[in-house]
Amino acid sequence: MKVDTGVQQGTPKDKHLLIAIDDSEHAKHAVLYVASLIGGFPGFRVTLLTVIEEPEEDYFSSDIERHAWTKSRKKEARKLLEQYQRILIQSGFEEGKVSVMVALRDFPTIVECVLDKQACLGCCTVVLGHRKKSRKEEFMFGSMSKKILNMADNCAVWIIQ
Repeated sequence: MKVDTGVQQGTPKDKHLLIAIDDSEHAKHAVLYVASLIGGFPGFRVTLLTVIEEPEEDYFSSDIERHAWTKSRKKEARKLLEQYQRILIQSGFEEGKVSVMVALRDFPTIVECVLDKQACLGCCTVVLGHRKKSRKEEFMFGSMSKKILNMADNCAVWIIQ
C-alpha cells in the first residue's frame, strides 16, 4: 500500500480542500471557518464548488429557454463563489490557490456530484455547512452532510455548524 506523504520528489504538495457551497448562511460559516483556521498558512489550496440542479426537461418550453436559465444560474453562482474567493484571499490564501467551480448536476444526487468532483480534483478534505433539520425533515429529505460523511472515501469531511 502506498501512503501519500504529501511530498513528491522533495517538493511539498498542497493539501487541497473542496468547500461545497450553496446560498445558505451555513455555507458562509464553512468558508469563514476555513479562512480563520487555515488562511495564511502555506501548503493549502481551496476549490469552492457549487452544484446547479436543472429542472426536468419539460419545465422549459424550448432549448433556448433552458440555455438562458442555465446561463443565468451559472452567473449568479459564480458571483457568490467569487465573493467567498475574496474572503479566502483576504484571510491569507494566495490568489492562485483559491479556485471556483460551478457544476451542473450530472449525477442522480448532489452528494454524488460533490464526491465525484472531490475525487477528480484529488481533494483531501470536503468542507460543508450543516443546517439543522427536524427529525421529520431529515426523514423526508435526508441530510446532505450525513450522506457525504457516510459516502466519502479517501478524504476527510468537515461539517461546520
